[in-house]
Amino acid sequence: MKLPQLSLVVENKTGALIAPCKLLTDAGINIVTLSLADTQQIGVLRLIVAEWQAASDLLKAAGYDVHVTHVLAIEVADQPGGLLALLRIFAEGGVNVAHMYAFTERLGQSAVLVFSFDDLDAAIRCLTRAGINPVTPVYLYDQQNDR
Repeated sequence: MKLPQLSLVVENKTGALIAPCKLLTDAGINIVTLSLADTQQIGVLRLIVAEWQAASDLLKAAGYDVHVTHVLAIEVADQPGGLLALLRIFAEGGVNVAHMYAFTERLGQSAVLVFSFDDLDAAIRCLTRAGINPVTPVYLYDQQNDR
């Protein structure tokens, strides 16, 4: 249910993303999805990879400060109001969404979003009460391998 996410700081300059991506490529580690947020000086690169421990070790050995946190991948109705309904579930449960980003792949008629929360377990309880199950990591990684 919980999905490991790697976060690392990169400089906000031309070509800075090449080095970490090349490290993963050379190791045969596929990036399932990612997010990049920036400030003027730095960017925060968030990655979902199946081989997260190997990727973390590799990036740390190359000098990156890598943080592993857990996020949830959740199916969202791909229609107007789909995200709104989910956000209301979290708000009613008092759960703050820290950040989110989308997968490139759809699951049937649904979009899949990655959510980070201030309290992941509280978010899971909110989803359970609403009858929603997060997408399992195994399913997400298998989808990538079926291409």
